[in-house]
Amino acid sequence: MTKTTESTGVSRRSMLKQLAAGGVALGVAGPSLLLSGCAATAAQSTQAAASADDVDDEKPALKGRVHHSVASWTYAHLSIEELCQLVKSLGFSAIDLVGPKDWPTLKKYGIDCSMCNGAEINLVDGWCNPQFHPELIKRYRAHIDLVADAGYTNLICFSGNARGMDRETALNHAVVGLSQILPQAEARGVVLQMELFNSKVDHPDYLADSSGFGIELCKRLKSNHFKLLYDIYHMQIMEGDIIRTIQDNHQYFGHYHTAGVPGRHEIDETQELYYPAIAKAIVATGFKGYLAQEFIPTPATPEGKVQSLADAIRICDV
Repeated sequence: MTKTTESTGVSRRSMLKQLAAGGVALGVAGPSLLLSGCAATAAQSTQAAASADDVDDEKPALKGRVHHSVASWTYAHLSIEELCQLVKSLGFSAIDLVGPKDWPTLKKYGIDCSMCNGAEINLVDGWCNPQFHPELIKRYRAHIDLVADAGYTNLICFSGNARGMDRETALNHAVVGLSQILPQAEARGVVLQMELFNSKVDHPDYLADSSGFGIELCKRLKSNHFKLLYDIYHMQIMEGDIIRTIQDNHQYFGHYHTAGVPGRHEIDETQELYYPAIAKAIVATGFKGYLAQEFIPTPATPEGKVQSLADAIRICDV
């Protein structure tokens, strides 16, 4: 499905005006606006901004019931500054999975870090294995303070891989490890969010590969400062039944990620999930956190990638 940017409620002129004023190029409006590098000139930037001034800006009219975000790694062809400008141009104000070195840029643009990262060792050495507890505890204690001092709330964490460990043993180990940092998280107002992954396609041997595993861990920890990052893409692959799971267990879910199944690409009619209904189910629970786009855009051009994000925001803005 192909739509013009204007048909999705996005003001391309507004976006280009901001980009031109900042001298940053996304390549969304042809060669005359490729302002980065040696080819950029002050005259080009001024001309682009002036042409944008010739027409009325049309701000995207988001409904306000969904707090939108986008995962930074899925738009890694942009610098963090360029991604901030794109996010602002599309009418929302949050980016997922950004570490401390880039927080000053987010603050410059008034963008929230909706999910902080950087405390983890990696995706496979996680809280379910006591071998990694000393390093994880050290890293998370430092990072909890960084997150709180920056005024953010959410900090991602991971179960890690089983490596032959049974689920009950893994849960017990995770409780022991996480209990050593949760008091600090509670005192500082930080929420630890363990992401649920699929172990069928993308993350073989990952322990927290079902909503049931994560929910049981939440019940044992008994803290409002430990939640699950419910990744809709991953859980569709592992178990499906997305809407009922959200309705029945939303109190354990502190954050949501999207992507199309199969393929982890756009969330349009090319894949099997119907995201308008899923977004409505999330809103109906009274959820006030973030729904973050984490699909990998398929278009080859920068303009096409912008359009994919604009479409995804429109689809989920119920």
